Amino acid sequence: MTATTVPTVTVPRVTLPTPTTLSGPRTPHEPHEAAPGARTGGGTWTDLIEKVQEAGRYPTREEAEHITRTVLTALGAHVIGDERVALARALPEEAAKTVASQIPATHPRTAPEFVDSIAARIEGATPAMARWDVSSVLSVLPDLVGDDLITRIIAQLPPGYALLFGRADLSRTP
Repeated sequence: MTATTVPTVTVPRVTLPTPTTLSGPRTPHEPHEAAPGARTGGGTWTDLIEKVQEAGRYPTREEAEHITRTVLTALGAHVIGDERVALARALPEEAAKTVASQIPATHPRTAPEFVDSIAARIEGATPAMARWDVSSVLSVLPDLVGDDLITRIIAQLPPGYALLFGRADLSRTP
């Protein structure tokens, strides 16, 4: 038996993240906090609230903030997987935490059910008022997170959500 000589190859050293460099366990439906500087969030929480206040014509910042938290909390339960991670990374930190902290829904709500759930969470809200509130929040998201991500999110949700995001709903109804 003869020995063969193999040329030496130098492989560059790569440092992989370890559990201690992540700020928590990662599950398929919950994003981990990105390392400092990795966040791609669009603006600040204050910017988001101001945009929602303007879009919804809310008289106070507090009302816009309450509506924003309510809608993002509900949305966080319905956006899952890679889209949820991407949404959390693209939103301002406080909004990202609101979305990412929700337990994924076991049954996705239709758009009308989603609006009704918002109406139930806002004291004195009617379905028409809740539809306004939902659209006031969701319609500002494309400018913050990008149209491509919103398209992916809408594709993941049951038919009817496109209108809530301020887009034409081109899906056929059965």
